[in-house]
Amino acid sequence: MLDLCGAVALLLWGVRMVKTGVMRAFGPRLRLWIGSAVRNRVAAFGVGIAATIVLQSSTATAMMAASFTAGGFMSSMMAQAIMLGANIGTGIVTRLLVFDIHFLAPLLIATGVVSFSFSHSKPLKGFCRALLGLGMMLLSLQLLGQATEPMRHAKVLTALMAALEAVPVLAVAVAAVLAAAASSSMAIVLLAMSLATADTVSPMTGLALVLGANLGGAIPPLVATLRHQAAARRVTFGNLLVRLLGCILLLPFIETVSALLSKFAVDPGLFVADAHILFNISIAAIMLPLLRPWSMLMRKILPDAPGPRSGPLHLDAECLDSPALALAGAARETLAIGDRIASMLEMSLEALRINDISRCASIADMDDEIDRLNSAVKLYLARLDRPRLNIGEADRSDDIIGYATNLEHVGDIIDRNLCELVEKKIRNQLSFSSEGAAEIEEIYNLTFSNLRMAQSILLSMDDHLARKLVKAKVDIRHLEERSAANHMSRLREGIVESIQTSSLHMDMLRDLKRINAHIAAIAYPILKRHGLLRESRVVAVGTER
Repeated sequence: MLDLCGAVALLLWGVRMVKTGVMRAFGPRLRLWIGSAVRNRVAAFGVGIAATIVLQSSTATAMMAASFTAGGFMSSMMAQAIMLGANIGTGIVTRLLVFDIHFLAPLLIATGVVSFSFSHSKPLKGFCRALLGLGMMLLSLQLLGQATEPMRHAKVLTALMAALEAVPVLAVAVAAVLAAAASSSMAIVLLAMSLATADTVSPMTGLALVLGANLGGAIPPLVATLRHQAAARRVTFGNLLVRLLGCILLLPFIETVSALLSKFAVDPGLFVADAHILFNISIAAIMLPLLRPWSMLMRKILPDAPGPRSGPLHLDAECLDSPALALAGAARETLAIGDRIASMLEMSLEALRINDISRCASIADMDDEIDRLNSAVKLYLARLDRPRLNIGEADRSDDIIGYATNLEHVGDIIDRNLCELVEKKIRNQLSFSSEGAAEIEEIYNLTFSNLRMAQSILLSMDDHLARKLVKAKVDIRHLEERSAANHMSRLREGIVESIQTSSLHMDMLRDLKRINAHIAAIAYPILKRHGLLRESRVVAVGTER
């Protein structure tokens, strides 16, 4: 049993390494390729098969399809077609692994380790990681065969398999639980193949385990999208429901079907692999023509329920005839963008304080939403009839667009720079010195204050607040300079924490300074209109001292 558990664990880790390696090497291209599969259901079906063969994980394909659907880049019907293909792709991978290519395991592992050690680019390292994972999978299959060989004489296992054979529904439930716990239907199917090869399970029990593995494999993607939009949940829930219906339809005839299929299978292990493929092909043949009504049914079961931040809430097209109302709505939407920026800053600071990398997990999604809201605000204001606007309204429109654009830049800095620095600190288990941590947190707190002031300026357009914000930006610059100087002093003193986090400290200061520069940008047009803005900070030649 210990050998069996170790072999299954090695198989799961190999599958994980192949998936992460392929995503790191070809992730952007793969996403683009999957996203392009929206022309028709047959093309989407084929892309689902191919993507799952490459990734060796229908869960990964499901998550990408769900994210595309949630983002509006793919219809629910096309996503369901991709999932039908993904289920078959898993079966094809399982069938390919049956071939006697175990001799490649040490070669792939050695090649993966050596190549990874001498690779420098991220895509090449990802490819080497995938090779290493594939070698681990082949090795685990060999270990599975060795571990299950003595089991045919084990009385406990024989009694357990007899109980499962007497109650096929129980076998389906057990396999479903194992597949859900392992987040891999393929691993459970391969385990069932090993048991069948060792004559531990009958063809009927093997088929029941295949049904359970398919059912349980659809649970992890559903759990992962529970907090996502309804569009994403419809993809994963629809996939689970399709597999459940397939199991329900086949269970009453499982003895007859297993007896029929076993006549054409020479090897018990091949019977399990072929049954896995045939089950998913049968489901695809039934569901592909019915995807449109099926998608409509999923929409009724899981209707869209817009949350407080599911999209633009204040951009009413009917107000475009009234510039004052349209500008007020655009300003309110831009304030909502500012609130999201504040949340992103709070999450990054909290992750920095308590070394919790999960706090950064939703920042990327929030940045994507900010990008969409920023585009919506600009497109909305672009629809205003510019010649009809008076000078004040035209200036107001420009101020809103400028502030929204600067907030979008702030979101990018938080997502692509600050979060990466926070994650680097956590991954490498680094700690700032107490003085350095206090300095960074002080700049964070001043940034929160400046953001609140900028939000007030957008509403009031008050020139006194604008002058105060510009002064606060100067204070941030001075604080950043003092913190950098203090950091250099700590380096000269040989403080270990400062030496280890030197680049992190300086980069965070730089990024927070850039964020404050974008926040303060709203003040300059207001000060310029009031004649309170100099053209340059450089002292004129005639006034030099």
